[in-house]
Amino acid sequence: MKGLVYGGPGARSWTEIPDPAITDPKDAIIRVDAVTICGTDLHILGGDVPEVASGRVLGHEAVGTVVEAGSAVSGLAAGDRVLASCISACGICRYCRQGAYGQCLGGGGWILGHLVDGVQSEYARIPYADLSTYKLPEQVSDESAVLLADILPTSYEVGVLNGQVKPGDTVVIVGAGPIGLAAVLTARLYSPAHIVVIDKAESRLQAAKLFGADTTVLAGTQEPLAVVQALTEGLGADVVMEAVGTPQTFELCTTLVRPGGRIANIGVHGKPATLHLEDLWIRNVTITTGLVDTFSTPRLLDMLVAGQLDVGNMITHRFGFDEFMHAYDVFADAAHSGALKVVVSR
Repeated sequence: MKGLVYGGPGARSWTEIPDPAITDPKDAIIRVDAVTICGTDLHILGGDVPEVASGRVLGHEAVGTVVEAGSAVSGLAAGDRVLASCISACGICRYCRQGAYGQCLGGGGWILGHLVDGVQSEYARIPYADLSTYKLPEQVSDESAVLLADILPTSYEVGVLNGQVKPGDTVVIVGAGPIGLAAVLTARLYSPAHIVVIDKAESRLQAAKLFGADTTVLAGTQEPLAVVQALTEGLGADVVMEAVGTPQTFELCTTLVRPGGRIANIGVHGKPATLHLEDLWIRNVTITTGLVDTFSTPRLLDMLVAGQLDVGNMITHRFGFDEFMHAYDVFADAAHSGALKVVVSR
């Protein structure tokens, strides 16, 4: 079979790899039917995640069909259509028992496409399959479901819930990539008074408006602080979400938050950012970080089935497996291609 293989910073190839095999009774093997590329994959290719070894198959967001289940897998059978979560969970360690699956001590957490081979391949091994997959209702399409593997639970848990978005809040989201747009979509569930999105690409700001942003700011052309202060009578934002992962965007967030406000960092950072405690210590500001736990995935799936989450405009580009390399090029050049979420499917 073929898979998307990381060859070190800046190097990737769609190439022949061995078929996956069950190595633990809790494993399952899936035929990958639809998979997507994440901004985290670009961070890996940029050298920002040094734990990823050369030769690793990338990818942690997929929908597939079970072709084989290990002897200890009780909830899945061949032919089941499933969402493969970006987070694997042993289910029995201290963190898993608290629902903090991203911090799993039993060999789980974010391992797909990171510490073990991922799902950007024709077939994939899913560790801890009972706790790391979700059976999909017939009415949910592969394209809609794959967005629940990572970006929706990440934005919801690490952005909206950590940021404690409340009715009437002014929410600022720095970055209008897929994570930022998913943050707009899920923040709206809590009826904020204003959602402001900041990005340097006009096409992504237009998408943010489509998803529910009230105000957009084109970085480099408009002054974000002036816009936010004008909306809030000089107070600043109640909640600021960082959805890019650069020192500059994080530091921008600290200038936009009001006293008593909250900064929820969602972005993947590969370089140090300066924390200006000389300005923040007196302002009662809360800063949260987080790796998604995916405890919210069943609820988000229920909302998707009920029509409460409209993700139809998130996917802008579609490719076949034989176009995987081109799909990466399009996603990496989103400023020119206008790509939001790219899906590769059979």
